[in-house]
Amino acid sequence: MLIAVVTTALAVLGPAQTTRLVSYDEAVRCAGLAQAASELEGGESRYGRSLYDAALYWSLAAMQAATAAGRDPTAAENDQTRARLDSVKRLSAGEAEARAVLTRCRQKTPRLG
Repeated sequence: MLIAVVTTALAVLGPAQTTRLVSYDEAVRCAGLAQAASELEGGESRYGRSLYDAALYWSLAAMQAATAAGRDPTAAENDQTRARLDSVKRLSAGEAEARAVLTRCRQKTPRLG
């Protein structure tokens, strides 16, 4: 079911604006950071909405990378959950490295709308 949702969402989103592939680990790391930042910020502001878009993009990218690598979808979802929980702690603590990686992930996120 999840694979069908991811496939449908990717079809709706269209092709990425860049042809550079990212590793599964990078996609999971970006998904976790973007999801955590989105949760912490909320969706009320323009920045919050852009974080939500980044979280959606990276979550889908991570699932697509997992599928391409033959990873179990449930394990891939669990990897994202762990990355999000870890990122909430790091961002809440004001960790500069986490913010820097989040910024790089956001720069790699295509405009979704």
